[in-house]
Amino acid sequence: MKAFVMREIGRVGFMDKPIPRPGPNDAIVQTTRALICTSDSHTVSGGIGPRENLTLGHEAVGIVHDVGSEVKVFEPGARVLVGAITPDWGHPAAQDGYSSQSGSALGGWKFSNSKDGVFAEYFHVNEADANMARIPDSVPDDMAVYCADMLSTGFMGAENGNIPIGGTVAVLAQGPVGLMATAGARLRGAGLIIGVESVPSRQQLARTYGADEIVDFAREDVVERILELTGGEGVDTAIEAHGADQTFQTAVKITKPGGTISNTGYYGEGDFVRIPRAEWGVGMADKTIATGLCPGGRLRMQRLLRVLEAGRVDPTLMTTHTFTFDNMERAFEVSDQKLDDVVKPLIVF
Repeated sequence: MKAFVMREIGRVGFMDKPIPRPGPNDAIVQTTRALICTSDSHTVSGGIGPRENLTLGHEAVGIVHDVGSEVKVFEPGARVLVGAITPDWGHPAAQDGYSSQSGSALGGWKFSNSKDGVFAEYFHVNEADANMARIPDSVPDDMAVYCADMLSTGFMGAENGNIPIGGTVAVLAQGPVGLMATAGARLRGAGLIIGVESVPSRQQLARTYGADEIVDFAREDVVERILELTGGEGVDTAIEAHGADQTFQTAVKITKPGGTISNTGYYGEGDFVRIPRAEWGVGMADKTIATGLCPGGRLRMQRLLRVLEAGRVDPTLMTTHTFTFDNMERAFEVSDQKLDDVVKPLIVF
């Protein structure tokens, strides 16, 4: 089969690999749709260390090609969504309620980290009964694929943010995760949603997904403007969706005492993320910092698919580019270099 790989830090390309075989509890999925994520760029640039000929990608849907002898829920031919995060469910961390974890702090993140990812004609899924979900007939692949990561991670930002009904929320950065955090904040009942973004096309998407106000960091001071919009109080919840030290500091500064900083950002460089001391109340402002990795599991994905089936959110508005798998190198270049106002590139197999 053909696979798109990270050959080494800073270099990608195609190579041929054997079609994987399932263990007793596993499945092999034939890929039909995939999405490129900014974290793929972080990986290629060395964010998780060196990798050699590692198949990239972690967002995909497809058709079950083969299953192991102990798989009970799925059969060949089933149309499935596979979570970007596929934990080992017997691990104590997963059993303790942390559905994205199993082992290290990123233990449930296996695709294009500790094993080959999904940018291939076929890919392997561990613990298939727990890590896949059947896609409803009414939900097209182009839409379902967003549940693998973007909906799950963005909604997690809203869920971890402890948003009170009618509360105030700021979402810092309106990339795909930030846009879905904005949509999630609206679904959670926020009364005022502030999107922080400078790119006009993303500003418009943010409004579509529920932002009531847009703060353009290229034109105004974010902290001053958000304090103005909240009567000097700050927000109940700040969702950091960029993964940068400066953005994280801003999130702390704009959150009111007793509020929550909900982090979804991937910090791909630097040794530390700093907390501004005064705005943190010198450690005593009762500000909660919540972090999380995209939640995994079939139940989670079934719930996300239900949101799509009910028409609550249309993530395909974020699909700005579509490429065939044969044009994966160009697709990765467009995504990696943020060309042509790209938000999310869809790959068709």
